[in-house]
Amino acid sequence: MVAHSPRAFPWEIKPPVGIGHVTGKRRRRARGRRSRPRICLRKGCRRKYHPRCHNQRYCQDPECLREVRRWHAARRKARHRQDADVKIKHAQQEKARRQLAKSAAQTVENPELAPARGHAAQTFLSLPLCDRPGCHEHPASSRRNLARYCCPACRQAVRNVLDRERKWLSRGTPDGRKKRAIEYQAARRRRVLLQGRIPNPPPSRPPPR
Repeated sequence: MVAHSPRAFPWEIKPPVGIGHVTGKRRRRARGRRSRPRICLRKGCRRKYHPRCHNQRYCQDPECLREVRRWHAARRKARHRQDADVKIKHAQQEKARRQLAKSAAQTVENPELAPARGHAAQTFLSLPLCDRPGCHEHPASSRRNLARYCCPACRQAVRNVLDRERKWLSRGTPDGRKKRAIEYQAARRRRVLLQGRIPNPPPSRPPPR
């Protein structure tokens, strides 16, 4: 019969596995970096929140999300009204309504009880809405190109969000690291200028001859 060597740990005791047997300084777990607080993109909200992902644009308030869904529905209706067939159908409905109101007004003896000529369909507009979520204003009129925003504040708010998402997606690429280094250098130069350390900064580009 072959004699076996004694076990280091009896069967009743579980041997230490991994880092559980380390008796020295306790190891600290790496904590994820918390994102900076953002301002909700919806117009009129202005709440600050901590995003759970890089492309979260709105706070999670139920009323705010309800207004965002209402704005998306209004944009879908505005795009639907821009269709030529929809405009023709609406014009036919308005013509039939005016004829019906005119015939009803002639048959009614008392003019005070005649149906009103106004109708909610008269507010039918085919103009699009501003591209900022929650803004129900129409874009500003422009002669050169088709405007997308009603005011510079809405345009700048959407641009800030798109620029932040672009930087997040390109932060791991060589091109993104290069652009971030240039932006950090420019921001550092602006801070130095505000502190008054350099009275006359050197020009970034040589003047044209």
